[in-house]
Amino acid sequence: MEKILLAMDATNPNKNALEFACYLARLTGSVVTGVFLEDQESEEHAVMKRAYGMSYVDWVVDEDNPQHLSKMATIENNIEWFKRGCISREVGFKVHRDRAMPLKEMIGESRFADLIVMDAETNFRHSYQGTPSDFTREVLHNAECPVVIAPEDFNAIEEIVFTYNGTASSVFAIKQFTYLFPQFQLKKVTVLQINETGTWNDVDKYNFGEWLSDHYTSFEFIARKDNSVNGLFKYVFPQKNSFLVMGAYGRTQLSQFFKDSHADRLIRTMSQPVFITHH
Repeated sequence: MEKILLAMDATNPNKNALEFACYLARLTGSVVTGVFLEDQESEEHAVMKRAYGMSYVDWVVDEDNPQHLSKMATIENNIEWFKRGCISREVGFKVHRDRAMPLKEMIGESRFADLIVMDAETNFRHSYQGTPSDFTREVLHNAECPVVIAPEDFNAIEEIVFTYNGTASSVFAIKQFTYLFPQFQLKKVTVLQINETGTWNDVDKYNFGEWLSDHYTSFEFIARKDNSVNGLFKYVFPQKNSFLVMGAYGRTQLSQFFKDSHADRLIRTMSQPVFITHH
């Protein structure tokens, strides 16, 4: 892995997200690109202009407005804070400022990145939208690379928890994580399946184990009888210092998953990082 995008509110970047992005960058020898998201639309006002003898209305930002100047100063200070944070952690960095259409630009950048790291509440509009925020949901739904939801507090990674539901999407997520992070090959790996029977299919378990043995030194299979969201929450909530890996089960299903109150509770209350990707 070479390129990590760190999505941040330009006026209020998240310290914990920076810390975790730098941890992953040091681990993999990657560069962190700080993507500073700005909401310029809220500052625009209508003005009359003329061109080719005709009048028209244009929307512009008053760059001399004291509030705008204060906001720009805050963003510049935050960019310097990001640079100092990367330098102090011995991580290479770049800076991008997405001002016009932050979501569209973020998705566009994801096509040419290896990973996005973001806080669950990342939001460039100054209104609380819950956890995960609307912006985070849209990135998870549309990103063209894997996304990591950074933890609120981070100490170490001691265990990798792969969630498996028998679909190609869940295996795809596990493969993507493994290829991006070969540095975790010595960590304990738990492959978790939650279904109606609470058992593993013998053929799946054998084939999966054969593949895992080529990439990890220690792994175990666990099956729990429950529904997917509640069962996952019950298992991962008490876990400490683990990294949760999830497939999206398709983009439409991902959107439905994050509309579920239990799934929101999972993201909101977990202290572990979450890796999510889709086909």
